[in-house]
Amino acid sequence: MYIIDSDTLISLVRGQHGVQQKMVHIGLSQCKVSEISLAELYVGAYKRNDIKGMGQANYIAQTFEIVRISSHLEDYAKLRAGLERQGCKLDSMDLFIAASALAEDLTLVTHNTKHFSRVPGLKLEDWIQDE
Repeated sequence: MYIIDSDTLISLVRGQHGVQQKMVHIGLSQCKVSEISLAELYVGAYKRNDIKGMGQANYIAQTFEIVRISSHLEDYAKLRAGLERQGCKLDSMDLFIAASALAEDLTLVTHNTKHFSRVPGLKLEDWIQDE
């Protein structure tokens, strides 16, 4: 199963064929979305006062199972503390997504693989690079 990052969701709603095709092939039921990624979509839409973008975020919220970060607060804390002990810092929101993926044994689908590759044990795929 997969957890889909914001950048890949944006590619999906923009109609990038490769992302759509991959998602259809895998099946929507195999894909989840973090509350963080959903919030990022809403922020982008509200910053631009974009009615279409708000509708797209609503579509994502209704179509995919949403991973609640409150279920992974301790996982986040352990991951962040471990990375910081190693001198590695990542954005807190990204760490919530990574911690959720690790805790639920999900593969994170993101175009930002270089950034997320610093998280030990995190499975990554990039569906955008296939475009």
